[in-house]
Amino acid sequence: MAKSKEAKIVDTTTEERIKAAARVVFHKKGYAATRTRDIAEEAGINLALLNYYFRSKEKLFDIIMFETIFGFMQNMAMVLNEEKSTLEKKVEMIAFNYIDFITKEPNVPIFMLSELRNNAGRLLEKLPVKQLIMTSAFFRQHQEAVAKGKITEPNPLHFLMNLLSLVVFPFIAQPLLQGISNLNETQFNQLMQERKKLIPVWVKAMMKAK
Repeated sequence: MAKSKEAKIVDTTTEERIKAAARVVFHKKGYAATRTRDIAEEAGINLALLNYYFRSKEKLFDIIMFETIFGFMQNMAMVLNEEKSTLEKKVEMIAFNYIDFITKEPNVPIFMLSELRNNAGRLLEKLPVKQLIMTSAFFRQHQEAVAKGKITEPNPLHFLMNLLSLVVFPFIAQPLLQGISNLNETQFNQLMQERKKLIPVWVKAMMKAK
């Protein structure tokens, strides 16, 4: 019995190590440029062991893609559906949470954009994205603000797209922005930290624009 339990722990540990390695490689290289050998080397195991746990690169990629996007959306869901926070506070939370998240995981935005573009239909089938956004407290609060004349743009999608663009775009364009401004990695990250305070100010100004 003890041996069986020990083997199960080893199996779980090895599987998680493979997934962690696959996450690093897929996020950095994408599906097409990644070889299973790259993942095995990152995990510090041989290729045969990787194939034992995950029969194909496609299967492993699907798992990593789903977990990455689900994790991203889950964090957003917690903010969008927070009943006690105001619309303005939600903007602050999204800017704060996602700038910190992407600073730690800089390859995730490109990875997500690529997969959302190529597999939007399949992702919508697996993830309740539409229900999450369209029935959220965030959207309801937006509509209430429109009805009270506090926000002039009636379409909440414009509001959310503007907010996410302000957060995500600088990270997508990071090589270009660093190149034209001669910023090193530390300086760029400091610039992003400054945006955590600036984005809510900009969004609030847009909300009240006539």
